[in-house]
Amino acid sequence: MSTLDRSSSTSASGGLAGALKALAEEASVLVQALLSPGKVIEEVEQMRALQVRANRIEASDPLRADVLRWHASRIGLR
Repeated sequence: MSTLDRSSSTSASGGLAGALKALAEEASVLVQALLSPGKVIEEVEQMRALQVRANRIEASDPLRADVLRWHASRIGLR
Protein backbone atom coordinates (compact mmCIF):
# COMPACT_ATOMS: atom_id res chain seq x y z
CA MET A 1 0.00 0.00 0.00
CA SER A 2 1.42 3.36 -0.95
CA THR A 3 1.79 6.25 1.47
CA LEU A 4 -0.96 8.10 -0.37
CA ASP A 5 -3.36 5.15 0.02
CA ARG A 6 -2.63 4.89 3.76
CA SER A 7 -3.08 8.62 4.17
CA SER A 8 -6.40 8.56 2.32
CA SER A 9 -7.79 5.68 4.37
CA THR A 10 -6.71 7.37 7.62
CA SER A 11 -8.39 10.62 6.55
CA ALA A 12 -11.57 8.78 5.60
CA SER A 13 -11.79 6.95 8.93
CA GLY A 14 -10.96 10.16 10.79
CA GLY A 15 -13.63 11.97 8.81
CA LEU A 16 -16.15 9.27 9.67
CA ALA A 17 -15.24 9.43 13.35
CA GLY A 18 -15.61 13.21 13.28
CA ALA A 19 -18.97 12.96 11.57
CA LEU A 20 -20.20 10.39 14.09
CA LYS A 21 -19.02 12.58 16.96
CA ALA A 22 -20.85 15.59 15.50
CA LEU A 23 -23.99 13.49 15.05
CA ALA A 24 -23.81 12.31 18.67
CA GLU A 25 -23.40 15.90 19.89
CA GLU A 26 -26.39 17.05 17.83
CA ALA A 27 -28.49 14.17 19.16
CA SER A 28 -27.51 15.11 22.71
CA VAL A 29 -28.56 18.73 22.17
CA LEU A 30 -31.87 17.57 20.70
CA VAL A 31 -32.57 15.30 23.67
CA GLN A 32 -31.75 18.12 26.11
CA ALA A 33 -34.13 20.44 24.23
CA LEU A 34 -36.90 17.83 24.32
CA LEU A 35 -36.39 17.28 28.04
CA SER A 36 -36.47 21.00 28.89
CA PRO A 37 -38.90 22.78 26.58
CA GLY A 38 -39.26 25.66 29.06
CA LYS A 39 -35.62 26.59 28.58
CA VAL A 40 -36.01 26.57 24.80
CA ILE A 41 -39.09 28.78 25.02
CA GLU A 42 -37.27 31.18 27.35
CA GLU A 43 -34.32 31.44 24.94
CA VAL A 44 -36.65 32.11 22.01
CA GLU A 45 -38.44 34.81 23.99
CA GLN A 46 -35.09 36.45 24.85
CA MET A 47 -33.98 36.36 21.22
CA ARG A 48 -37.30 37.81 20.08
CA ALA A 49 -37.11 40.64 22.63
CA LEU A 50 -33.60 41.55 21.46
CA GLN A 51 -34.72 41.49 17.82
CA VAL A 52 -37.69 43.76 18.60
CA ARG A 53 -35.40 46.22 20.42
CA ALA A 54 -32.96 46.14 17.51
CA ASN A 55 -35.74 46.85 15.02
CA ARG A 56 -36.98 49.74 17.17
CA ILE A 57 -33.60 51.51 17.28
CA GLU A 58 -32.34 50.57 13.80
CA ALA A 59 -32.88 54.04 12.29
CA SER A 60 -31.41 56.00 15.18
CA ASP A 61 -28.56 53.68 16.24
CA PRO A 62 -27.71 51.02 13.63
CA LEU A 63 -24.51 49.93 15.39
CA ARG A 64 -26.34 49.22 18.64
CA ALA A 65 -29.03 47.38 16.67
CA ASP A 66 -26.33 45.18 15.15
CA VAL A 67 -24.93 44.44 18.60
CA LEU A 68 -28.39 43.47 19.88
CA ARG A 69 -28.89 41.16 16.90
CA TRP A 70 -25.48 39.60 17.50
CA HIS A 71 -26.40 38.93 21.14
CA ALA A 72 -29.71 37.43 20.02
CA SER A 73 -27.88 35.09 17.64
CA ARG A 74 -25.60 33.85 20.43
CA ILE A 75 -28.34 32.93 22.95
CA GLY A 76 -29.02 29.44 21.62
CA LEU A 77 -25.32 28.62 21.49
CA ARG A 78 -24.73 28.81 25.22
